Amino acid sequence: MKRIRLLLEYDGTPFSGWQIQPGRDTVQERLETALAEVLGEKVRVHGAGRTDAGVHAWGQVAHFDTRSDLPPPAIRAGCNRILPAAVAVLAAEAAPEGFHSRYHALGKRYRYLILIGRPISPLRRSRAWLRPAALDAGAMRKASRPLLGKHDFTAFAGAGRPLRNGIRTLSRLDVEEDGELLAVEIEGSGFLYRMVRNIVGTLAEVGRGKMPASRVEEILRSRERTQAGPTAPPNGLYLVSVSYPFPVFGEKMICPSRSDLLTFPLDSAREC
Repeated sequence: MKRIRLLLEYDGTPFSGWQIQPGRDTVQERLETALAEVLGEKVRVHGAGRTDAGVHAWGQVAHFDTRSDLPPPAIRAGCNRILPAAVAVLAAEAAPEGFHSRYHALGKRYRYLILIGRPISPLRRSRAWLRPAALDAGAMRKASRPLLGKHDFTAFAGAGRPLRNGIRTLSRLDVEEDGELLAVEIEGSGFLYRMVRNIVGTLAEVGRGKMPASRVEEILRSRERTQAGPTAPPNGLYLVSVSYPFPVFGEKMICPSRSDLLTFPLDSAREC
């Protein structure tokens, strides 16, 4: 048996998330089906993170074990001939024994895009959260500061999954403006179920003037989900990259610029 790791990009719009679910179209199932055809055997793919329905990925990392002697470049090419247009294997390489895409990850970087002044945009509605009125980015930025560092984020955890430990560490939380585009950049060692979307939804309430910036720290301390704002929709969220304590795919991960995620072809990039 040998272990192979993959770098994946996908548009989450047509899928019910990453993880296989009975009767649902998922990224994991599509990938495992393609790999079975390419390798001539069934394999189980393990992703670095379980993105929700409608959430996108620019740099998802996954791994699987196989008995096949097919080289990684051929695995990549074979999968891309079979996978739907919404999913692509960007890179494939042999991984050392014991490598685990999820458990060896040091952290993940997410980006949430909000398009201001666009209540209707057929070409962008699956790529960003469309907001008809301006948001106060300065107030959102101020409100986000108490969330940096190590805290119990139970107040921002989504319902529907058991929670044994709400402690997580955020190393970055920025709110950036670029014309009509507002981006929330979040990086941390790990995230609770829907934590990013709940943070964004709460910060948007601050940006709308419906909640004072100081209220966010109070919500964090309350550990009560009912105190936080609504969950932001999935279509604006991107898993940008996954970091490891060692080089992966032979080079640094490449991060998209904010405008790249709204326009195609994706012809501009910058290093993380």
